[in-house]
Amino acid sequence: MKDQEETVEQKRERLRQHEMQRNPTGIMNDSINSAYSGNLHELVRGLGWKGAGILLLVVVMALIIVTFIL
Repeated sequence: MKDQEETVEQKRERLRQHEMQRNPTGIMNDSINSAYSGNLHELVRGLGWKGAGILLLVVVMALIIVTFIL
């Protein structure tokens, strides 16, 4: 019954929390590696739709400026 009431996002967060408790050194390693490679999904998820839109706008404007300068 609990799984039916739980949304996908809540289930994902619950599983992530469980993994953090079960394997803290692996999570620390993942954090260090994601800092170097980046994780676009987590970035956009943390910013929300307004922040993601602004980020996308900034990237597009930077590409346009670089294209005209070079």
